[in-house]
Amino acid sequence: MKLQLIRHATLRLQYAGIDFLVDPMFSDAGVNPPVINTANTKRNPLVSLPSSYGSDFLPQVVLVSHLHPDHWDEAAAVALPKSTPILCQPGDEPAFHKAGFSEIAAIEESIVYKGVAIYRTGGQHGTGEIGQMMGNVSGFMLKAEGEPTLYIAGDTIWCDEVREALDAHHPEITVVNAGGARFVKGDPITMDGDDVVSVCRYAPYSMVVAVHMDAINHCHVTRAELRKHLAAKGLMERVVIPEDGEWLME
Repeated sequence: MKLQLIRHATLRLQYAGIDFLVDPMFSDAGVNPPVINTANTKRNPLVSLPSSYGSDFLPQVVLVSHLHPDHWDEAAAVALPKSTPILCQPGDEPAFHKAGFSEIAAIEESIVYKGVAIYRTGGQHGTGEIGQMMGNVSGFMLKAEGEPTLYIAGDTIWCDEVREALDAHHPEITVVNAGGARFVKGDPITMDGDDVVSVCRYAPYSMVVAVHMDAINHCHVTRAELRKHLAAKGLMERVVIPEDGEWLME
């Protein structure tokens, strides 16, 4: 297995001989407006795609956790060949059909794609009314012979659904969307430092990879702040915090 953080939540994954692309956001820096009702007005994305990401890369399949524009944007819809298979959560299929894609499969509970078992997991994209407003989100658990079980948790806080996924599958590697994204009012809608600590302590068998930082204006926990928080808790050796474009190899 090889995993590359491209930027934010966009991942390139080489797993069981398949080249996956996860949650593609390909917009150039600053071309999109800021997320509204947040503490700053910086335009998104905050940074460009890394030079190490090859624009000629064509994935064999794309996994999309949900349709928020920092996980699936117009630039990705334009750049990807329309024949690219897309796996998504139920209810999101019409958006991909509208964009011209022809091979779309919603994962109700699980599917097997070319020998890789993919389980859809749940999550909570915030709490209370904000969590309801943010809508349904999903994560993915991947399993294949000869590969580590990989959990891509998606846009979720630490919650019962994450605990249930960890209990059911015991992944060797867990990718969490950190950054503590939030609006002016309300609790975080993605994992903050304390949530990442909770994952580490609840699943000591799993290596945690923290992404989703330093790229969108409503993500207020930076890589530097997360490293400092984890160091204070004695957990830095449990968490990998990759830079944009960085490859992680198993």
